Amino acid sequence: MFLIIGLVIVFGSIAGGYVMHHGQLSVLIQVNEFIIIGGAGLGSMIVGNPPGTLKRAARETIGLLKPDPFNRKAYEELLQVLYQILQKARKDGLVGLEPHIEEPDKSDIFARFPGFMHHHSAVSLLCDTLKVLLTGTVEDHHLSEVIDTDLEQQHHEAMAAPAAINKVGDAMPGFGIVAAVLGVIITMGSIGGAASEIGEKVAAALVGTFIGILLSYGVMGPMASAIEARIAAEHAYMLCIKAALLAFARGDSPMSAVEFARRNIAPVDRPSFADLERLTRREAA
Repeated sequence: MFLIIGLVIVFGSIAGGYVMHHGQLSVLIQVNEFIIIGGAGLGSMIVGNPPGTLKRAARETIGLLKPDPFNRKAYEELLQVLYQILQKARKDGLVGLEPHIEEPDKSDIFARFPGFMHHHSAVSLLCDTLKVLLTGTVEDHHLSEVIDTDLEQQHHEAMAAPAAINKVGDAMPGFGIVAAVLGVIITMGSIGGAASEIGEKVAAALVGTFIGILLSYGVMGPMASAIEARIAAEHAYMLCIKAALLAFARGDSPMSAVEFARRNIAPVDRPSFADLERLTRREAA
């Protein structure tokens, strides 16, 4: 939603100011310039990135059209599922968690939290770490290193998408110059024609530079920043799971472990302690 609002403001302000200066919008509609710049940008992105990064970049870009999934409601649900799963481990032991963490899709606990189940990376982090605790092959004080390694790799892979978009965005002004130079070459071939014809060709050539700069600073750069913000939000979400798991591994009660997770939430999305008590009482009922 904010992506659409922002782009409307960007393009609306530019077009509005241009019209106020008595410019004609039809002059800016140069399909050939869009083909040159857009095609060159797409091609360079394909050349410089593996298929997985291209797919992720497309998915993350489309995802900007949807609301941020890591909001207050998502964190409330996360605290609930953490409390439920840790409470189950405390009552029945880690062995009692085995059917839930081996097949989370079939778990009656996870089934009550569809929002959490939608975050596959979070489900994997929680279940895989609990499996490690269940096997007893990793000492508690090494558990943090295991989780950090996992999160670091996930973050590195996720950041490849906005980095790719940023690189192409940085190249857009250059592609715009390429389109403008090609337009000048065409103009030079008509140098003996009417002044009005030459003026139209020069204007069309300059549109290429305009499009390249606009796409770079008005579209692709902000989109890459927005994707990075989403990735940072997901990383913060995962850190809440890490905090709860480390607290539980060292022997804290489920409620204390969940409180550690709650304190890892940014204040703008953090439920109060009273909210946490209400949420856990609801699950205990």
